[in-house]
Amino acid sequence: MAGLWRCILAVVMLMCVHLWDSAEAVGGAKSRPRPQRRPPKKPKITPIDLTQPEQDIDIERMLGTWYLLNTASKCSYLINHGTKVEPTVITITRTATSNETLSVSTKTRHNHQCWEILQVYHLTSVPGRLTLKGSHPEQNIEIVIGDTDYNSYAIMYYQKQGKITMKLYGKSVDNLPEPLLTKFEELAAKQNLQRAYHFPFPTYSHCGDVDRDHVINCVPTC
Repeated sequence: MAGLWRCILAVVMLMCVHLWDSAEAVGGAKSRPRPQRRPPKKPKITPIDLTQPEQDIDIERMLGTWYLLNTASKCSYLINHGTKVEPTVITITRTATSNETLSVSTKTRHNHQCWEILQVYHLTSVPGRLTLKGSHPEQNIEIVIGDTDYNSYAIMYYQKQGKITMKLYGKSVDNLPEPLLTKFEELAAKQNLQRAYHFPFPTYSHCGDVDRDHVINCVPTC
């Protein structure tokens, strides 16, 4: 008798399973699908490897002194201290020991003292593209000289860890024509850097000679 009851119980269980499958087939209750991981959001910037220089850059004509006029960036430091930026000037020269690198000197003020930051930009196979190497490859800053006429202005892109900063340099401290300023704003807007993220730099009282105690080598955070 016990064996008969086991047989009946097995048949009932099979019928229940069959009825459950049938209910699903005709639109009955279904088990909840496993949640799907959302695809990562696409960055709102154009990656620098897709940012092409508007021309074949002649790096020799980029050598010399350039004054920083404006920066477009979402760098937290600039957002918090953008109204207190100091006059900044860079000087680009050929590295004496290598044809594959450029020496870049940046002079600015910090705590009312003049500082000089020394960096090495590595040339790449693409004219107008440079790399400022960090302590690890993910810390590298990729640089593109996006547009320049060599004589009055240069627009440069800096990308680190997926974030882009744009800088407008002038060959002198004279005000640039309005069309050039508009061009910089339009290019910045394509990187989702609207005017709220633009930080003009002073064009007066630049640093001259710097005490050796205030010369450092570093990779900037923005």
